[in-house]
Amino acid sequence: MCIVFVSMSHPDYPLILADNRDEFILRPTSRPHWWTHTSPTNGHTTRILSSRDLHRPERGTWLGVTETGQIAVLTNYREVDAAGPSPKGRRSRGGMVTGFLSEPPAEYIGDSVRRLVEEGEGVKGVGGFSMACGKMARRGDGFAIVSNRADTLGDVPIVPAGQGRCWGLTNTTFRNGGTWPKLRDGLTPFDEIVEGTQGAAKGEKAEGALLERLFAHLSRDTLVGHEDRSLAENIQDLKTSIFIPALGGAKQRAEMEEARAQGRGTWPTDDELVAEAPEHGVVTGEQSHEDVGFERGMYGTQRQTVVIVDREGQVVFVERALWDANGHAIPKGEGDVVFRFGIKGWAG
Repeated sequence: MCIVFVSMSHPDYPLILADNRDEFILRPTSRPHWWTHTSPTNGHTTRILSSRDLHRPERGTWLGVTETGQIAVLTNYREVDAAGPSPKGRRSRGGMVTGFLSEPPAEYIGDSVRRLVEEGEGVKGVGGFSMACGKMARRGDGFAIVSNRADTLGDVPIVPAGQGRCWGLTNTTFRNGGTWPKLRDGLTPFDEIVEGTQGAAKGEKAEGALLERLFAHLSRDTLVGHEDRSLAENIQDLKTSIFIPALGGAKQRAEMEEARAQGRGTWPTDDELVAEAPEHGVVTGEQSHEDVGFERGMYGTQRQTVVIVDREGQVVFVERALWDANGHAIPKGEGDVVFRFGIKGWAG
């Protein structure tokens, strides 16, 4: 039950993005790092900054940025007949993010999205998803909202650059997002954070204050009475809370204890990830068709990410891990990883 909030109207920060990844806490996932991807369709080589899903062989991601300014963030779409939070598909959702980030950076966003949804298999065979994707530049094109229901570019909403109102995305279609309380009720305080920093003094202290307010917003937990209920029993209530605490029954708690008994968990290094990665970072053929769902341990908000971009194209990317690889809770802030870089070609 992931959620992302987006602002494109702040006078000092043309992009402010705050995202929660809700997932099975033990699902193998790397920390954010720079890695290189060569598209098997267009041959374009891209440097991507993201964490990566280590469970599926495609090594996709839910949120990534490139050094040339492409950005994409994905939420799972809960199918109507799905009992759990993460309906499966034979193709990786995370591969959709990688696919967009591998498009030529100078191209109009509509052309990139058209290729993504209309050429080859398009978005068919992918589990339910919605993906907000754009190209960060001084004169950007805005964000496209791609879903697995899009057959043509005409099915893809475009949020124009400079959109005055904050907007967001959760586990439903973009147009239906307002019916989910977590998004509907979360946009107002997010907008207040954005408006409250307009005209404020700039600098490291002000930036730190903005980041902390955004992380506090992502940590708003309004679930009540969930402690003694299973994930399935809580599933409808997940629509109401921005932050999802660890949920699960006796079986899931036992799985967490088993994992924690192995000691503090560590994540693979960047060099280890590169050495183990399949060619091009994608998998074709039958490997992608197997059921590779992960449903072990408790479910909840696993990672939180904030991305802010200033008027000069300087990016601050902060990911906060809330749990280590073996399911031990990480004290607030101790799991933060920070990247700073300037977007190549920002001025166009």
